[in-house]
Amino acid sequence: MRHSPRQQGMAEAESALAPAGASATSPPPGDSTPVVIDQVALARLYGEPLFALPQDLYIPPDALEVFLEAFEGPLDLLLYLIRKQNFNILDIPMLDVTRQYMRYVDEIRSRNLELAAEYLLMAAMLIEIKSRMLLPPKKQEGGEEAEDPRAELVRRLLEYEQIKLAAHQLGQVPHYGRDFLRAQIHIEQNLQPRFPDVDVAELQSAWRDILKRAKLVQSHKITREELSVREYMSQVLKALQGRRFVEFETLFQPEKGSTVLVVTFIALLELAKETLIEITQAEAFAPIYVRLAYTPV
Repeated sequence: MRHSPRQQGMAEAESALAPAGASATSPPPGDSTPVVIDQVALARLYGEPLFALPQDLYIPPDALEVFLEAFEGPLDLLLYLIRKQNFNILDIPMLDVTRQYMRYVDEIRSRNLELAAEYLLMAAMLIEIKSRMLLPPKKQEGGEEAEDPRAELVRRLLEYEQIKLAAHQLGQVPHYGRDFLRAQIHIEQNLQPRFPDVDVAELQSAWRDILKRAKLVQSHKITREELSVREYMSQVLKALQGRRFVEFETLFQPEKGSTVLVVTFIALLELAKETLIEITQAEAFAPIYVRLAYTPV
């Protein structure tokens, strides 16, 4: 429904124009002298000071209308009137219902003609039904009773009431976003990591780095070789047998490795310790010779 209290609107407009905390008496009729309180204007209108309320203040009738949409349509209003009066929906008293319905339509038609259009259509249907009920019923073929003019309206009202009740029940069901929200918990442990894609050029560069590092790494295989010092002592004695002097370098075999060289050198030292050989040198920086120890007869 719509309500436009014009007097209340004028009072609110006057209170809006007056500044807070200021009080002044209106000038007497015919006195155009502005009311000035401590040289302060009552209000400002478009930047101009206003020292007195205008006498020709006009507020349009529709300026303070309040729209209250109490019904969702003609069927909703008609069903409300029937249920409010406890009428039997299968035996509607058309006179009372039509009178109350028309009273409401007249009220909204004076406020908003566009809103009243669909209600006027239902009012015309009610008047038609009432008119058909006043006429004598026409007999149908076969002697059957004529259909009640209210049957179609009753059917529509019952269907509307069922749909409205179902909509109300659906509205009571908890809705996501209105009555509850879905809880969301993000656990990083449960998230599958997504690794970036690897380019072919990056694979080639990584493989070249591996090859460079492989060239810098050398593998050594250490095996245990059992060498006898006594055996090499015998070999040295055999090499010196029948020879007067033998150069020191010729007693070694470099092609057999450093291990054999070390054992041969130890064998020479052992022979020299046991005075079985002599190591001599003619002068400083001269070649070193090895010979069997001389044993006088």
